[in-house]
Amino acid sequence: MAGNSAADHGGYDSLATARWAPEPSKTGAGSGRGPFVRDRARVLHSAALRRLAAKTQVVAVGSGDFPRTRLTHSLECAQIGRELGAALGCDPDLVDAACLAHDMGHPPFGHNGEVALANLATGCGGFEGNAQSLRLVTRLEAKVLGAGLNLTRATLDGMLKYPWTGPAPDAPDAAGSAGSAGSAGLSGDEMQPDRAAGKYGAYADDAAVFSWIREGAPAGQSCLEAQVMDWADDVAYSVHDLEDGLHAGLVTLPQLRDPADRLAVADLTMSAYCPPGFTSLGELTETFIRLLELDCWPREFDGSISAAAAVKNLTSVLIERFCSAAERETMPAGHPPVRRYAASLAVPRQQRLECALLKGVTAHYVMSRPGVAAAQAREREVILELAEAVLAGAPATLDPMFQPQFESAQDDRARLRVVVDQIASLTDTSALAWHRRLRSAGT
Repeated sequence: MAGNSAADHGGYDSLATARWAPEPSKTGAGSGRGPFVRDRARVLHSAALRRLAAKTQVVAVGSGDFPRTRLTHSLECAQIGRELGAALGCDPDLVDAACLAHDMGHPPFGHNGEVALANLATGCGGFEGNAQSLRLVTRLEAKVLGAGLNLTRATLDGMLKYPWTGPAPDAPDAAGSAGSAGSAGLSGDEMQPDRAAGKYGAYADDAAVFSWIREGAPAGQSCLEAQVMDWADDVAYSVHDLEDGLHAGLVTLPQLRDPADRLAVADLTMSAYCPPGFTSLGELTETFIRLLELDCWPREFDGSISAAAAVKNLTSVLIERFCSAAERETMPAGHPPVRRYAASLAVPRQQRLECALLKGVTAHYVMSRPGVAAAQAREREVILELAEAVLAGAPATLDPMFQPQFESAQDDRARLRVVVDQIASLTDTSALAWHRRLRSAGT
């Protein structure tokens, strides 16, 4: 399907500003808005973005008033990405829209729900949160019939953290076709262990729109806007999850200063967030010590307003540190603005290791605490039991929006995909409510 072209916009040509489905030209008061301003507005007003308010980030939704949700994380990611992208020469609204949309496909219960749906969806091409986000904005969201939000090619490309497709339905290789992907920039790729973990940006079923998005793009290479989105995502959740952990009392400053704890965090970081051979335990431990010696760290956190202000200053300094390092490395003084495929985002090794260590802090103190594993196992059971109940009663058990797709599906594989789409659209709270309702109706 060919999209309509648009005039050159801030260095983005008609190929970049084209849309999958032709749309009539806008007239009236809003006609002066650029294509990426419209993209951002479409994402911001979408139902899928609103649902992120009740989807888990790290701490379960409803466990308190302070912890972040997928929505607050996406808003913070967008703010970071917008400023970094603008500093480099990218269109800020394009990067903003890509950051806002990057997590919209994530299912209930965070990455734990993603694991459950991936197990469920092996017979229909798998499940991957990034691929589901692309599926939402190009197919499932109600804006332009058959084209989802009908975003521009450049904004959709800006969402593609993993610019390759996943496995064909029923294919034995659950890792997808990542092996054919090229480098996404040396600095970024060195710290991207996800290729071996079966990550991909589009389902095989969505290959047509994926190919359209990637028209003219270097094979396997993310555009600069997607790399900015990816780094903004890492920066936002690594720094803000630390902040949430401090406020929840799950992370304490004396713990971080304890040599045994630092070693444990470094060990977990090396195994979970760094590719094999990228670093040594000694280097990570030394990097952690130097990071904690920065003047921005408060001496204590007692919940007072002065302590809260000190922690907020910590987050600001760390975000600026990570983004400024990437800006300087990518575009040294005197370098012209860059966008799309004119450059790759370069993040210094030290900042990548520091960001990885902050993820390790959250993993060690928050996600590995007693009781979490049992709660996550139950969440996965809820997803699978809910899928069984929905599939057994479909199409009546589906939302009206999904019923026609189920009824027109050609085979069991296609019907399973509709059920997966339905469950992925639910929030933590609605998934639990659906589970109680359907399970009680079946007894």
